[in-house]
Amino acid sequence: MAAAIAGSITMVPAPAAAEPSENGDADAYRGGIEVVRSQAADDSVLTGRVFVDADRNSVSDRGEDGLAGVVVTNGRDVVRTDRRGRYELPAFDNMTVSITQPSGYQVPMDEHNIPQFHYNHLPEGSPELRYGGIEPTGPLPSAVNFPVVESGETGDPDQSCVIAGDLQTYDEQEVEYARAGAIRDLAERDDYAGCGTLFVGDVVGDDLSLYPAIKDLVAETNGPARFLPGNHDLDFDAPDSEHSFDTFRAQLAPEYYSYDVGDVHVVALNTVDYPCTAAEDSPAGIAEHCADPEGRPAYNGRIDDDQLAWLEQDLAHVDRDKLVVVAGHIGLLNYADESSPVHQVDQVRRVHELLEGRRAVALSGHSHSIENLKTGDDVEGWRTLFGVEGLPFPHITAGAISGDWYSGEVGEEGYPTAIGRDGGRPGLVTLDIEGNEFQERYTVTGESDDVQTQLGINSPTYREWFAERQEWNGNPVGEAPELDEPLVVDRSDLAGGSWLTTNFFFGSTGSTVEVSIDGGRTREATRTQQMEGEDVNVGVEYSDPYAISQQLVHGGSLADRTMHLWRFDLPRNLRTGEHTAEVTATDSYGREFTDTIEFEVVGRR
Repeated sequence: MAAAIAGSITMVPAPAAAEPSENGDADAYRGGIEVVRSQAADDSVLTGRVFVDADRNSVSDRGEDGLAGVVVTNGRDVVRTDRRGRYELPAFDNMTVSITQPSGYQVPMDEHNIPQFHYNHLPEGSPELRYGGIEPTGPLPSAVNFPVVESGETGDPDQSCVIAGDLQTYDEQEVEYARAGAIRDLAERDDYAGCGTLFVGDVVGDDLSLYPAIKDLVAETNGPARFLPGNHDLDFDAPDSEHSFDTFRAQLAPEYYSYDVGDVHVVALNTVDYPCTAAEDSPAGIAEHCADPEGRPAYNGRIDDDQLAWLEQDLAHVDRDKLVVVAGHIGLLNYADESSPVHQVDQVRRVHELLEGRRAVALSGHSHSIENLKTGDDVEGWRTLFGVEGLPFPHITAGAISGDWYSGEVGEEGYPTAIGRDGGRPGLVTLDIEGNEFQERYTVTGESDDVQTQLGINSPTYREWFAERQEWNGNPVGEAPELDEPLVVDRSDLAGGSWLTTNFFFGSTGSTVEVSIDGGRTREATRTQQMEGEDVNVGVEYSDPYAISQQLVHGGSLADRTMHLWRFDLPRNLRTGEHTAEVTATDSYGREFTDTIEFEVVGRR
């Protein structure tokens, strides 16, 4: 097709030869899309084709078949290719044209493992932006062609899809923290080659000049690396929302798109509205938030009208028996910010309606917390703000690679502890999928999948120290209060109420935690947040003592609320001496994880 059209042909980006990337994969499909640079005869219509790139050169050669039925979009309209792989779409300035990668096929990746499946059309380029934005693209091309190759990996009904929250590097040092931590873990895994990794926003921390360093990071991973935008990926100097993610679009991906693997349809959304919009469907509080008295623009969790219309059309092309994974940076709903109208999505109920009757799961980042929310889970804030009484399908907040913004002590492995606001440790979420069924798992950075819990002792002595240390941190005068021997309780501690805490990182409704002390009878612990429509429980009584003992000393957030903490009251008549508690945490799929903690009972101190 291309050879018959006068004018130049370019690839965006120019395809690389089939060489080993930094992850050593010599068989990866490297290349780019094909842009026919002669001016279109009709600049109101974009045409092109999706073709099977038999010789893997990213050029639509004679004899290479078109692929029928592939979904193509300009961000507003959605069409399918005809029997020859051809499509036509209305054209307009500042559009991104992309395809939905079909199951059983693979779009090309660049040398950094980033899939190449879209074309930005912005004839005059971005307005002047600090980080560059999109270079002028010139007139509408006469064709934009999308190459694919057949792939058994993307067609396999068994998939592992990695979801990575908030890489959020603010400088080169934090890039190296990420490399030593989660990126090293991904480089050592080989179970996600088909689905790849989806980085769910806040790829960097406001400094968009770090995108090339992030590309170098993901070149070390072993599968496609996809991205969606977060509130720290913004062009803050953009004059309006139309250009607020131009640099992200130029460097990484469209603002929103979809792709298929196996029996799964993944939708990557932009849930960040900047500058923010107070609309009729916005919850109470958004108008005040958007109307900053000093005129500073703010962001909000929202899906704009074009994207919402696109989502409805996109889903209309998806078989109803497929699993739909809906991912965005700001979560549709979450636990950590359940009473905040800013940090959840205005149109959550509309998205729920569009997915009604489908097997679905929502994924997000943003809150730097780990949340495994199940169908039916409910808290008061969702009811008050959005009128949502119980989740219609699971919602998962994937934690953060950066954890608590790379805070805390730097360990021998080369990255900080960065314990989160929920007491959780940094890590990655994986959806293990069979057909349209999935099981989720959480992998702590630098650990095996067996590490799922964190144990501590909440005693009156700890609670007194918590209050004193908080006060001292607010006004650091004299010696800081010390929490000596956190795993020692005395008789007055037992009499005043002490309990063993289990922070079960991916624990959820349907999980159980059981405790046996010194080999004795096994008893069940109690979850501190039932997720039955109640208010969020906050305070030292609901805290993770291990996390707090790190955070109040080494810095970071405060783990004084979480939806995945269990408590087990210590018997008041425990004998003096050393004791061992064995804790068995069982998730909603019946997977068991065993941990132990040793503590001591002493006389009055």
